[in-house]
Parts: sequence; C-alpha cells; structure tokens
Amino acid sequence: MASSAQPGTGPAEEFRYPGNRLGLPEDGPGSVTGWGRRLLALLIDWLLAGLIASAITGKPIWAGGNDYNTAQLVTFFAMSAVLAGLAGFTLGHRICGLRVVRAGVSGPGYTAQPGLLAGVIRAFLICLVLPAVVYDRDRRGLHDRAAGTIVVRR
Repeated sequence: MASSAQPGTGPAEEFRYPGNRLGLPEDGPGSVTGWGRRLLALLIDWLLAGLIASAITGKPIWAGGNDYNTAQLVTFFAMSAVLAGLAGFTLGHRICGLRVVRAGVSGPGYTAQPGLLAGVIRAFLICLVLPAVVYDRDRRGLHDRAAGTIVVRR
C-alpha cells in the first residue's frame, strides 16, 4: 500500500533549523539569531536603562534602592517598547547586529517593523522575565510569540 505523504513533507522535514518554518534562511542576514548575541543586547539595553535611571533619580548606578530600580525598569520598558516597535531594534540590538521583525515576513531586506503595540507587548513580557526564557524550536520566546515577532540577524 502506497503512502499518501509526499517525500520531503513529513514531520522530520518540518523542522530543519530555527526559522525554516517561518521562511527564514539558515544563516546570514535574516536568519534567526543565537542566544549569545541576544543576551549581550539585553545586557547593553539594561545598562543603558540603568545609566538613564541614574540620571533621573540622581543616584549612582551602583546605589540601587526602590526608586532607582523602578526608574530603571520603567526606562528599560519604554526604550524596548518604542525602539523595538517603531525602529525594529533597541540600541543593544543595533550594536549586536540584530533586528526585530514581524514573524512570517521573509526575503531579503526585512522592512516590516513590528509596530508600537507589538513593541509594548514584547517589552512588557520581557520585563516579566519568565516569558523571555521559555522558547520554541525557532528560538522565539513567549514574548516574541505573543507579539508576533522574531529576532533576526541584520
């Protein structure tokens, strides 16, 4: 009895590398980025938010305290939401050669900005931490899935 499945369309072919199900290339510009660059970009953004919060509160970055920590979190949220949503990258992403695009947008020259609403959803869930560390085979965290975005190489 012949199988009705065509070669190359079975479950094993569905996932070959992160991003292939979304039409993204395996490597190079537009491919799904690794965790190292993402973590470095997050660290850069968090430090920049800390410097801005330090200027706002008048406390040095190492002083901490509730008002400083709140200012840093709010600054990080605002930076991430606005920049990732409207520009497609935060300063950390830009430095690390990353870009946030709408998922499912494929082809060279990714120009589909996520939009402000997607940026707000994404930033809010990153601030909650847990959604950012739970991810799928395409390296999309729950924050990216909820916002309909994916982080790719520039």
